[in-house]
Amino acid sequence: MLTANRLEKIMELEQELRAEYQQQLDDKQAAIDAALAEKADLQATIDKQLETIQELTGKAGDTQKVEQRNRELHNRADNLQGEIAELKQRLKALQKDLNAVREENKTLNQFDPARMKKNLDASKKKLAEKQKDNESLQKALKESRKEQAALERKVAELEAKLAETDAGDGSEAPAATPSRDQASAA
Repeated sequence: MLTANRLEKIMELEQELRAEYQQQLDDKQAAIDAALAEKADLQATIDKQLETIQELTGKAGDTQKVEQRNRELHNRADNLQGEIAELKQRLKALQKDLNAVREENKTLNQFDPARMKKNLDASKKKLAEKQKDNESLQKALKESRKEQAALERKVAELEAKLAETDAGDGSEAPAATPSRDQASAA
């Protein structure tokens, strides 16, 4: 029985302690429950923040990729602009060269071999025609000179005959007879 008494006393002591400390125990249990609830809220917040961080990290990676691509495209655009400026200068130089070649071609077209040969052939034909005309004129001139010389001889003979006949008649030569100078002029 002794043990039962002790057991009763222990139970009483437990009840007294419980009554005395129950309020504190309840407060502590409520604090523990509140802390556990706060911990659960904080864990949920941490999970959300972790998820947001992971999303932002993915987006940041995407953003970094986009930024890297933008830098590459910007550098490429700068290079292309430099090439375009260089090509514009080359185009201007080529246009100047083209104008010079056109002028040279224009000058050379003035001396077009086919046209010059055609002109040469035409000139040769004209020259040949002129030579033929000249030869015929020379022949006609020779013939007219021969005729003139023959006529002058006849005139001289006739004048001599006239002078003989006039000398035989004693009269002077008529004034109507052309002199030798007049006949050669005609």
